[in-house]
Amino acid sequence: MGLFTKHHDDDLDVPGTVHLVDVAGQSSFGLHDASHRDIVLHPTPSADPNDPLNWTPRRKLLAVSMSHLYTLGTGIATSLQYSVLADITKDTGISTASLVQGTGIQFLFFGWACLFWQPIALTYGRRGVYLITCLLAVPIMVWTAYSKSSGDWMAHRILIGFVVSPIESLPEVTVFDLFFAHNRGTYMGLYVFILFGSNFVAPLVAGWFNDAFGWRWTMHFGAIVCAVTFVIMFFFTEETIYFRETSIEGQQEDVSGPPQTTATPLGEKTNANSEKQLPSTTSPSPAGSIQPSFPEDINAGWGKYTFFKALPGRPSNLDMLKMVYRPVIMMFRFPTVAWAGFLYGINLAWYNVLNGTASPVLTSAPYNFSAALVGCVYAGPIIGAAVASLWAGNAADWLGLYLARRNGGIREPEHRLWVLAVSGVISAAGLVTWGVGAHHGAHWVGLVFGLGMLTFGCVTGGSMAVSYNVDCFKEIAGETTVSIMLIRNTIGFGISYAITPWWTNEGLQNCFIEAAVVSLVCTATFLVMIVYGKRIRRSCIGVYRKYMATAIVHE
Repeated sequence: MGLFTKHHDDDLDVPGTVHLVDVAGQSSFGLHDASHRDIVLHPTPSADPNDPLNWTPRRKLLAVSMSHLYTLGTGIATSLQYSVLADITKDTGISTASLVQGTGIQFLFFGWACLFWQPIALTYGRRGVYLITCLLAVPIMVWTAYSKSSGDWMAHRILIGFVVSPIESLPEVTVFDLFFAHNRGTYMGLYVFILFGSNFVAPLVAGWFNDAFGWRWTMHFGAIVCAVTFVIMFFFTEETIYFRETSIEGQQEDVSGPPQTTATPLGEKTNANSEKQLPSTTSPSPAGSIQPSFPEDINAGWGKYTFFKALPGRPSNLDMLKMVYRPVIMMFRFPTVAWAGFLYGINLAWYNVLNGTASPVLTSAPYNFSAALVGCVYAGPIIGAAVASLWAGNAADWLGLYLARRNGGIREPEHRLWVLAVSGVISAAGLVTWGVGAHHGAHWVGLVFGLGMLTFGCVTGGSMAVSYNVDCFKEIAGETTVSIMLIRNTIGFGISYAITPWWTNEGLQNCFIEAAVVSLVCTATFLVMIVYGKRIRRSCIGVYRKYMATAIVHE
């Protein structure tokens, strides 16, 4: 199946295939974006002003910023150890291999503990989960500062992984609570950048903090970061949960009926002097007709500061328990979900390789870096992550719109995946530059450049995996996102255990050449999805409708 194929009306029955661009100028396809009049809004916002899709741009940005702050704060706290591994080993006697394996266990729980927190967030709301887990991270980080043995290290890595696991799946849900199909990739890319970027900022700060106050106070610093994050989020985080009855994204109930008036969702600006208006998918009601009533704003007044909301239409506790096992089953029922998890997992693997080798390599001859200098090396990954955020977010959204226009207005989820052609090559080159360069004692600037290239691939791959999954099966993305994290973090856990014996037994050069080949081959599987992705999604229509019919929460 080629990139551009002649589409038929029944193509829109395929999950993920949406009429995103109204190339013929026919407004009957649904509401249009005010700033790009040919872009059809998916999902279609309701007429309820409390619907997060109808919030003002400023309110949306504040809401998504709070989820990004959570990612930044908890991400920093759980990554401070990477540049001070050598100092922890020297002070406590805990081997570097045990420290790295503890981090691997942490990532394993980052994934599997989503089965506990995500159902709560999808039932009782996002705000409470954000706040509770951020607060619980504070005492665990304090405990980390008093580590004396491998047992201590493993125990608090398990707990911090369990508590902070919403960092892996809840911010994505917040993004598609707030944004439409044509621009959610930008915010998803920003989320992945902050997720990885926080893990690179932390070692940089930790290195200098360690040299000044010692590694134990570095862990206390992590507790302080989580505490400050909690206070800010308590006052500014709004609840974005909204229960809606919806059809599969991209499928209109009636696209052949009378044309609808192009409307602007509340908060989308037409120009500097435009008036905001509620979206309307039907003709104006006759004078004197009964106006629809909407639930009260759950974020109004003092109710804004409660952790959880008593929301009408929420699932029962029994239904919530069903969401614990459904993501596990979905891994095996939806091949695109399994592939997205695999892609994300492979990219997380190289991120773990970076963190597992940076401190041991750079604190040894010929570099003999202090912890502070090891932290400075993470400037390269930070820059690489920033560039990747633009590439995987803005560029991917632009490419999706461009290819949709060339495809008669039809957007396929696979359109985004072409950005992996660049990131896959750059990531593999980064692995070679880092490993071979370190083996031959190359100048540290070259190593930093290699780490930046590697990070560019990691962030791009992660962002594409999450965005592709949401584009394919948006209505159950709250659950399939957990499926992806289960696969991703299980792969990351395995690599964390394998990386130290891998490079110590085979040497840096051979290890990273092999890793580069594996990385390139795994990323290149996106070509298989380009060709067969739509066919695979079509084959899932039956099981998808089954899960839609039994969905506990409609996203």
